[in-house]
Amino acid sequence: FAELHTAVVGLPVATSRILPGLVLRRDFAACCPAEGDLRAVLVTEPLRPALPTPEVEFVIDSQGQYQASLCWITRRTEAVVQHLQSNNIKLLLSSVKQDAVVIYYAKLHGISVVECLSSEEITLICEITGVSPYSPLSDNLHGEIIDTTVVTFCQPLLLGSERCVHIGLPSVCAFQPHCLILCGPVGGVTEQHAAAVQGAFTMLQQLFKTVDL
Repeated sequence: FAELHTAVVGLPVATSRILPGLVLRRDFAACCPAEGDLRAVLVTEPLRPALPTPEVEFVIDSQGQYQASLCWITRRTEAVVQHLQSNNIKLLLSSVKQDAVVIYYAKLHGISVVECLSSEEITLICEITGVSPYSPLSDNLHGEIIDTTVVTFCQPLLLGSERCVHIGLPSVCAFQPHCLILCGPVGGVTEQHAAAVQGAFTMLQQLFKTVDL
């Protein structure tokens, strides 16, 4: 329920509504509008590679080596984003904050980016779509990216003074995701309404559980 409702303070209660899809309480890190269905991919790690790893000791002996290392990182990052573009990826949903160079190349290649999603949001999207997060650093950047989903729409949404992202997701089960927008003049009102709605859903779950038995 926490990921399927959004509380908005400072608006009349009458403006509360139900929206199809999911509302992500983040703004676009990169917004590249596109029409029609969009292929999207989930990531839980930075697309910009880091030179040192837990298993490898990395030693730089000169400024020239350092600059060469930075150039390699930049080229590798561009190659990762180009690989996404070659697979017709138009939306990147990330649980981590991506480096500025990733955002730059994403804009350059027409890929929208939403970052800093919570682990609960990522888990919910995985459950709805049936896909797993894509690991770009373990990929050889050849071939098709399998773990993608089709987003039926992706658009900015303004809730009060907060900029959000509204996406439509196809479901692999009977569940069709919708998001409840609960508005109120103050936080206490929206919290009361949210608690009441959650309580009603809990009661219905218990009712239908009894009927099934």
